[in-house]
Amino acid sequence: MTSPTRTDPASNPASNPVTKRGYVIAAVMASMAMVAIEATIVSTAMPQIVSQIGDIHLYSWVFSSFLLAQTAMTVIFGKLADLYGRKPIVLTGIAIFLLGSVLAGFAWSMPAMIAFRLIQGIGAGAIQPVTLTIVADLYPARERGKVQGYLASVWAISAVLGPMVGGMIIHALSWAWIFWLNVPIGLASAAGFIAYLREAPRHARPSIDVVGALLFTAAIGAFMMSLTYAGTSNGDEAAVSGVVFVVFAVLFVMQERRAAEPMISFGLWSRRPIAAANAATVASGMILMGATTFLPMYVQGVLGRSPVVAGLALTMMMVGWPTGATLAARSFHRFGIRPILVTGSVFVPLGVLFFVLLTPQSSPVLAGLGSLVAGFGMGLSSVSSLVLIQEIVQVDQRGSATASNLFSRNLGSTLGATAFGAALNYGLSHTTLSHAITSEQLRQLLDTRRLAEVSEPVVRLVLHASLHLTFWAMLGIGVFIVLFSSFVPHVALGRAKGPGLEAVAVEEG
Repeated sequence: MTSPTRTDPASNPASNPVTKRGYVIAAVMASMAMVAIEATIVSTAMPQIVSQIGDIHLYSWVFSSFLLAQTAMTVIFGKLADLYGRKPIVLTGIAIFLLGSVLAGFAWSMPAMIAFRLIQGIGAGAIQPVTLTIVADLYPARERGKVQGYLASVWAISAVLGPMVGGMIIHALSWAWIFWLNVPIGLASAAGFIAYLREAPRHARPSIDVVGALLFTAAIGAFMMSLTYAGTSNGDEAAVSGVVFVVFAVLFVMQERRAAEPMISFGLWSRRPIAAANAATVASGMILMGATTFLPMYVQGVLGRSPVVAGLALTMMMVGWPTGATLAARSFHRFGIRPILVTGSVFVPLGVLFFVLLTPQSSPVLAGLGSLVAGFGMGLSSVSSLVLIQEIVQVDQRGSATASNLFSRNLGSTLGATAFGAALNYGLSHTTLSHAITSEQLRQLLDTRRLAEVSEPVVRLVLHASLHLTFWAMLGIGVFIVLFSSFVPHVALGRAKGPGLEAVAVEEG
């Protein structure tokens, strides 16, 4: 181990404990792994869960409730981390996430499962932004390359292992262990933060904008529900949710303008680098959701390949992402943040272009190549935008700035599901072929066990035409990523200043 590095010359070694960065990063990776693996492992178990507790019409809300709570709470917990410190907030997030996990394992009905998944989402809304803020506090941008590569790998590995682990648990144990598996991981992560993470003491007594937090949560919740309903036939529910969103949004803006310590600083969010980077992140989140949802559908339904091949085509994105993230973070000192951000933004629509070029006679290798290129671009741009945002703010605003970027990504995912779903539905309902196809024919096409029943090639052609329109829509959004990224100005590294973890001793290891 190297000797402790102190950024506060006046610190007293006898009274100032040491933060061991290696152990803290291990705790960060463990906590992030819980959140990262949750989506894929739960989706694997849901068919069996539904078969036991019923209410299949509520199936999608098991996932929507998690995403809704996570998105709404990300910004709130990012702000609380700035006010009260990273350590207490990340421990609170882990505790809430584990509570939801334990309760989900005991769920007796679908409404109960949805409620417990919502609790999990609240915890995830604290874990993600605060852990990334801790990394930014401990490592200068020039040293963050290796760590960002580790963190990106967590998401990639979780995407691959989730279905595998979920299938093994369903086969050998009760589905409850899908959720209870989080308990030992979460406890180990919490122990790492408690034992090795040290922060400078905070003597200020900040005021909490409770009203603003409640109004923001209500507004985002209504907005997410409106987008969710907009992708279905529930037009009335979408309209009502939209009206509720507008009302709470107006009340929230009025509250924030008069609050002493606003939950969201409009001055922070409106700064050109942050606004441009977050706008690009929203568009990138839309592309990610579009590829995740519709690329496997094309490979399986149009190209006629197995679900395994379709999964591998999408998995290539999870190979490109950590590769791009690691390369970006290790190249900041050589090329600067902005050139890497803009370069990454170009790779995203380039990868989507491969999807546009797909035909029913194409090889799935073309789909995998596009997925790899788009994932590489997302890795470059996502790390660049996050580091850029963290570097241009004071340390006591870093939690809020980090949360704004994660919020933008989650918002983009929701917008993408709605927008590209609408594009697919439009293509299916406005086919130029001789006759329309039924939803039952599409289900048969995507069910490998009933593939032989679909004898009409027109079904594949209609799906190809509809998904082709969806891919064109994705390409259009990809162009906006480049445009938004080009508005980001040059930012020098190492500008953030203020109290935080830098005020305590930091030791490698």
